[in-house]
Amino acid sequence: MPDMLLSAALVLAFITFGGCLGYYWSIDIWGIPVGSAIGLVSALALLRLLRLWLRADADKVTGGVLGLFVGAVLGMMLGSTTAHLFWRPEVTSVAYCFIVLVFSLVGVQLGSVKFAELKKEARAETDANIGVLGILDTSVIIDGRIADVCETGFLSGDLVIPEFVLKELQAIADSSESIKRTRGRRGLDILNKMQKQSYIKIIIDATDYPGVKEVDQKLISMAKQTGYAILTNDFNLNKVAEVHSIRVLNVNQLANSLKPVVLPGETIRVQVIKEGKESGQGVAYLDDGTMVVVDAGRYHMGRTVEVTVTSVLQTTAGRMIFSVMKG
Repeated sequence: MPDMLLSAALVLAFITFGGCLGYYWSIDIWGIPVGSAIGLVSALALLRLLRLWLRADADKVTGGVLGLFVGAVLGMMLGSTTAHLFWRPEVTSVAYCFIVLVFSLVGVQLGSVKFAELKKEARAETDANIGVLGILDTSVIIDGRIADVCETGFLSGDLVIPEFVLKELQAIADSSESIKRTRGRRGLDILNKMQKQSYIKIIIDATDYPGVKEVDQKLISMAKQTGYAILTNDFNLNKVAEVHSIRVLNVNQLANSLKPVVLPGETIRVQVIKEGKESGQGVAYLDDGTMVVVDAGRYHMGRTVEVTVTSVLQTTAGRMIFSVMKG
């Protein structure tokens, strides 16, 4: 409530100031009503531009300011040399303002686009040199396997954790639900563990996107701006990032690729622990969690048996092995 009152007071003060300024500037030309109206309209337009400005990307804003300055300078130089070609003084003034305005608008457009592109390319080149691995999302931190992978030494470099991800993790840790609270505290413990590892460096990035509410959308925006990859095990975030042509490092895909390869015809020993969906089937699991469906395994519940692999099915959820009882 205090923030809303403060915002309303600032808007009211801004509009009042614009109306008064328009009144004093235009009283001798158009009169009090017209001058005040022009001031109010100008204040509302500037207020709208300020709101759009605050929601815009920081790199685009910086590039737009630089482009506006360069465009305005070039426009004034060109206008001062060409506007005098018009015969009438009032036409000369209009032509001068028109030239400056056009060059300023072109400068804003080109500056906002090109500056963001150049900064993205520079960041990508710098990141390639210093070895930035990517941005961690909340799910992959809570999962914990990324910490184990880094501890082995297979990965080395910098991992970026945005402030908004830390805030979401803290909110989960402070949740009233016991399960969510446990998951959040586990994520914080894993972060502390990763910060003590020698192979990687954790970078806390304070960049935020006030105009974006969802954390996943903020991650997408940050990845597009910086050129970083996203480290996650969230299936939906993975798909959205691929739509935006963002590189994704999915821990689940890494785990599936590291599972031992079992070929049809091989014999393995498994313990049948439950019934399968089809009649007579039993289900067992390998040490890495791979499901093994055993034909006629229902009759050997709780026993360790030798089975022969008949086929291997790779799915998005992982690998499934189908087998029959040996002999």
